Amino acid sequence: MYRNEFDNHLRQNKKFNAYMFYGQSVFLVEHYALKIARLHGQNDEIEKLYFDDYNFKYAKDKLLQSSLFSSNNILLIKLEKKVPKKEVEELIEACNINPDSTVIFSCLGDSDFKTMGNYFSPKTNSVSIRMFSPSNPEAIKLLENEAKGLNINYDISALNHLYFMHKNDLSLCMNDLSKLAILDKKITSDEVNTYCFGIGNVSFEEFLNNLIEGNDISEDLTLLLDEGVNEIYLLTQVTSFVQQLFMISSYARAIGAPNPKEILGFIPPKNIWERKSKLAINIKPEVFQKMLEYLLNIELEFKTSKIDNQNLYLQATLRKFSVLFR
Repeated sequence: MYRNEFDNHLRQNKKFNAYMFYGQSVFLVEHYALKIARLHGQNDEIEKLYFDDYNFKYAKDKLLQSSLFSSNNILLIKLEKKVPKKEVEELIEACNINPDSTVIFSCLGDSDFKTMGNYFSPKTNSVSIRMFSPSNPEAIKLLENEAKGLNINYDISALNHLYFMHKNDLSLCMNDLSKLAILDKKITSDEVNTYCFGIGNVSFEEFLNNLIEGNDISEDLTLLLDEGVNEIYLLTQVTSFVQQLFMISSYARAIGAPNPKEILGFIPPKNIWERKSKLAINIKPEVFQKMLEYLLNIELEFKTSKIDNQNLYLQATLRKFSVLFR
């Protein structure tokens, strides 16, 4: 099943004997696996077997035997490769035999684990949940839930600012929320700037704005790629940014003053939204079409051609982009 359906089960306090989390979002897989483990028992009742520590015989024996020191017997197994069907089914069966036991598979991957997900079914009170990368509104909602759980008094703009500061990395955002929770005051964007530090030396939002505005992006582009930002990821972020600008422009032309909540599904920090709106309104609709065609053609080149050096190719094409649409 997908995350939304599983969340409905959680709201209804539905529990399973065995869980499997896998998919595109490593953060969500690990986040939900640990969340479910803690839902079934205390931290000292959870045993973790990570990667090479996994041993089928040990895992099965543990699940079949109730703990002498606690009422819950929870096994959290983190994997990078599939477990044989027979082993998975026997571990699930062990949890059905011993009602004190729960097994949770945290699988770091997507397509490789699809078939393994078929081993879980309602008949054995087991479930597999596929996690897709969250959209920006979904990610902000996750941060809101975490902030509320930590009893943080916050401005929603502060969470948006934190999310963009960390280039959509939810793991880093969650870590910083734990730090911010100790502050005895309302968390605003100013507190985020003071106590949190973004990835690397380049503001991603600033880079995207400079690219579209036709400013010199050579140094920042080189720094981003040198910091390890994946070429395809960077290209898709540029495309996504242009699409956002197009939605803002279309809204302004068809309805009136752009409403960030209606357009993006969340409210960005005021300074970011004002700059983005001004930029979008100044671009003609036909230019948006040319921009998107240009970017999609680059993506097609990456995926269908053998480019010897994707790093240099992307630098050249994005520099050309900033000149063409200046």
